Amino acid sequence: MELFLQRLFDGLSQGSVYSLIALGLVIIYRGTGHLNFAQGEMALFCTYVVYQCGEWGIPLGIALPIGMLVGFVMGATVEVTLIRPIAKKSQFAVFIVTLGLFQFLNWLDGAIWKDQPLPNSGVGSSQQSFPSLFPNKPDDFVNVFGAAIKIQSIGVFALVIVLTGLLFLLFNRTKLGLSMNAVASNAESAKLVGIRTNLVLMMSWGIAAAIGALGGVVFAGINSNVNLGLMFSVFIYASAAATLGGFDSPGGAVLGGLIIGVIENMAAGYSDEWIGQELKVGVALVVILVVLLVKPSGLFGTAKVERV
Repeated sequence: MELFLQRLFDGLSQGSVYSLIALGLVIIYRGTGHLNFAQGEMALFCTYVVYQCGEWGIPLGIALPIGMLVGFVMGATVEVTLIRPIAKKSQFAVFIVTLGLFQFLNWLDGAIWKDQPLPNSGVGSSQQSFPSLFPNKPDDFVNVFGAAIKIQSIGVFALVIVLTGLLFLLFNRTKLGLSMNAVASNAESAKLVGIRTNLVLMMSWGIAAAIGALGGVVFAGINSNVNLGLMFSVFIYASAAATLGGFDSPGGAVLGGLIIGVIENMAAGYSDEWIGQELKVGVALVVILVVLLVKPSGLFGTAKVERV
């Protein structure tokens, strides 16, 4: 029982990170109707920015807002320069552009921070140490029914809950959030009623990238390092979380992330001999496939996501 609880809590902690990245995907989809396949790499770039700030002696409490600001500017710039010119063509065009951005950012990170990818894999081999946002010493835990819950895990989970609440208020109680919903539903109609659609689209990408930066910093802190391959599997899990919960449902994305995290840890813990650590990502891929076949809009989604 203690082992089960330990894996459950570890899964919830890991799932909280997936939820953060999934929230970024949801914001872009709700605001623009598009999926950003470079979300993970944009988050990784911002995480490296925070790492570099630390190398310059800037405290993490200051470096994190800097990284999120860089993420916001990056997201807004990507929307204006890369997405806006081709957004009306097709989802596939956006997919190709964001996939190219994924490759470019991965190369750029390696070029700047000297972290070279492994041959034929595209993932990083060297690592740089990275601090945690929350207490992460061996004795920083609380005991619950015999299971040790890290203070860091509690902090990450609480952060996700607070952020979900803020996003709920954003989408349902603010002019920007309501405008994002209107633009995603019908951009032309939104423009006719006076909504500044270009500004809304730019803000959607900026906010999503800033949240992604937060997710990258949190995950790097959990792993105590940052490397080129840090966000690769995380993005796949986050995509599974958003698919499971619904691409237009922030709460669904959070719940989906927690479920994926628990499933991943349980599968690895109880079936490690025949699944193996390298095949854990297959769990997320199976979830994506099943949900797209059974309920493409997700458990809590209301709009059908166009598959590309």
